[in-house]
Amino acid sequence: MIQIGVDNQLKILRDTKIGLYLGDDEGNEILLPNKYVPPKFQIGQELTVFVYLDHEERPVATTLEPKIYLNEFALLKVNYVNQYGAFLDWGLEKDLFVPFREQARPMEQGKRYLVYMYLDEQSKRLVASGRTNRFLNNDDLKVKEGDEVDLIVSHITDAGINVIINETYKGLVYRDEVYDDSIRTGDRMTGYIKTIRPDKKIDVTLQPPGYARIEPNAETLLKELRANNGFLRLTDKSHPEDIKTVLKMSKKTFKQAVGLLYKQRLIEITADGIRYIGE
Repeated sequence: MIQIGVDNQLKILRDTKIGLYLGDDEGNEILLPNKYVPPKFQIGQELTVFVYLDHEERPVATTLEPKIYLNEFALLKVNYVNQYGAFLDWGLEKDLFVPFREQARPMEQGKRYLVYMYLDEQSKRLVASGRTNRFLNNDDLKVKEGDEVDLIVSHITDAGINVIINETYKGLVYRDEVYDDSIRTGDRMTGYIKTIRPDKKIDVTLQPPGYARIEPNAETLLKELRANNGFLRLTDKSHPEDIKTVLKMSKKTFKQAVGLLYKQRLIEITADGIRYIGE
């Protein structure tokens, strides 16, 4: 079966004036237009192609790689807006449509929005939605506390960073646990399940749980020491914001990293800071 919105592995059946006809094992065929035909090919050879609907709503194959696939999220730029909705650049010849009803707020030309792409059951078209929360469901959780997970930043509020977990669940990284001011909507990163609440809301952290997080933070501290001639004017009495500004970590994490390096005899602690004393 040839599927719309995903990559398909198809065989070259025949060469024609308008392109190659490709087929699957069930006898279905689709056109790969001339502009996407590779310089060298053989009848019977398999090609990986993406399938979508062209300007005339006919299924067509392309060797271009889209910026979003079926049932996935991506941050995409609006090419233009008309009386029907917004049209997004997703790396293909025909723009991806977002109806007005699927816009969380009115989309504007030139701006980027996090969207989810799905197959509309009535029109059989690929459509994007900015109402991403309706494609997330925490009812049947397949993650547990401590798990490493893939995150996409959904939006940022006063409470913290709302994230999409494994492209399936909703989660929150609390603001006081975020030490990188450059994080933006659409960013992808690794996180860890911190707490799963009785109501199935998920608290997420960007730091590995337990001892595992100390080592990378200790390495961060070492790098900063080396970059500052072996000395940092930070102590356990330093203000948390000063530590966050310099090291992008919490005061608690800083103290753990200092303790580890001190035990390894890599630093000495003075009244006004910490000093690197060598390997």
